[in-house]
Amino acid sequence: MISAFANIWRVPELRDRILFTLVMIVIVRLGVAITLPGVDATVIDTWLDWRVKNDEGGSAIGVLLNVFSGGALQQCGIFALGIMPYISSSIMMQLMTAVVPKLAKLSREEGGRQKINQYTRFITIIIAVVQGFLLAQTLQNPASIPYMEGIDVHGGGPLVPDQGMSFVLITVLTILAGTMLLMWIGDQITERGIGNGISLIISVNIIAALPGALVQAFNTYVSAEAAAENPFKPMILVGLVALLLVVIAAVIAITQAQRRIAIQYAKRVRGKQLTGQQTQYLPLKVNYSGVMPIIFASAILSLPTMLLRSAFAGKAWAASLGDILNPPSIWFYFISAGMIFFFSYFWVATMFQPSEIAENLKRSGGYVPGVRPGKPTADFLDFTMTRLTFAGALFLTAVYIMPSLLTITLKLNFVVTSFFGGTSLLILVGVLLDILRQTETHLLQRHYDGFLRKGKIRGRGRVQGAGAAATSSTLVYLWAFAAVLVLIAIVAWIMNRA
Repeated sequence: MISAFANIWRVPELRDRILFTLVMIVIVRLGVAITLPGVDATVIDTWLDWRVKNDEGGSAIGVLLNVFSGGALQQCGIFALGIMPYISSSIMMQLMTAVVPKLAKLSREEGGRQKINQYTRFITIIIAVVQGFLLAQTLQNPASIPYMEGIDVHGGGPLVPDQGMSFVLITVLTILAGTMLLMWIGDQITERGIGNGISLIISVNIIAALPGALVQAFNTYVSAEAAAENPFKPMILVGLVALLLVVIAAVIAITQAQRRIAIQYAKRVRGKQLTGQQTQYLPLKVNYSGVMPIIFASAILSLPTMLLRSAFAGKAWAASLGDILNPPSIWFYFISAGMIFFFSYFWVATMFQPSEIAENLKRSGGYVPGVRPGKPTADFLDFTMTRLTFAGALFLTAVYIMPSLLTITLKLNFVVTSFFGGTSLLILVGVLLDILRQTETHLLQRHYDGFLRKGKIRGRGRVQGAGAAATSSTLVYLWAFAAVLVLIAIVAWIMNRA
């Protein structure tokens, strides 16, 4: 494996793609730290210092939303919404493509995918404008935001000194521009970099919370205060690291797990040759829906909480209902589990078409051994996928609930425990596997060894980027631009601290 990493730099195209991806990541992280116009950054700094001293973490839903933006929500940055409007519109278009016949027909036509991508971008603009307007309104009353509790008292002043429609308009335009820039950067990474750009941006934002999580875990279990309280406390941290490795291994295993259905083909005539009986396999993934059920469940559960906090602030019944929809309420776990199971089966029902697969097999002369072609084959595939979906949904439920359980039992911040499961871990594992597959494909195409001595990393095994890699001169200009931005950021930070 070490030799494979060394061989990466011997492939010019792969090296240029990796360098281009890194410089795009630097630009994304710099944009997170740029505060929105009209927002007093000193108030945020004062409030953050208070949070660090008092170890305030906020609710699990609020922390999760902040992690997905890479801290841009907490910093009130120009990338406050992150790439989530584009993801929401993509999910909507995928579901509509599976449900609306016209869109399904358009997706199968030549050039139809480009048309659907245009629709997705238009919906992204609408979602970004609506969410930007709501965020601008709440920034004028930041105490109503779950992840910014206490800023009105411990911030040292108003977050937005000059409130009004002018601030709302400028904020909406800035957030919209930031979302569009992130979407463009994601497309550029996909075409000219390595990996899927949109997923990689989310992963980078999640990883940005890792240093803070490590510091908090160290202070909780290894610091002098912790050792004085209980000398065996560092052993708990060792157990947590071991648990993290086990969870990551389980996530990788379930993500890669497949049920291979044997498909046999009768003798066929290809040109002037008669081919004999062949056996191929139809892979059915155990976790067919991926991370989508958790994203749907998180979005639906977070919406009532945010609406109750903003629309019915100070109401006792609203606070009680908000407590029910957040951990450690037992109803939170029941509702979350029910939603994950529902959306797992809903996603499979809309995306997996056993009747179409059975019909294609029948036309090509393929059949499942022991199952009649046509409707019996469709019923068999549907029954098999139903059982696999149950196992996948059960696993997703366990992974989703684990961070909350660790937060309650070990008294840790949700930022720390979120790396032990939930949406963050599933996305990180999926993105890392995708990057490794594409890198290995580049190496194998140039006759280098892959990451594994025997076989290769299971997956799609194809190169994501369809465009040409960035030239060396372009990379030099991009890295010079990024260096200037970093230098400006360092000077601004020193001047603020002086």
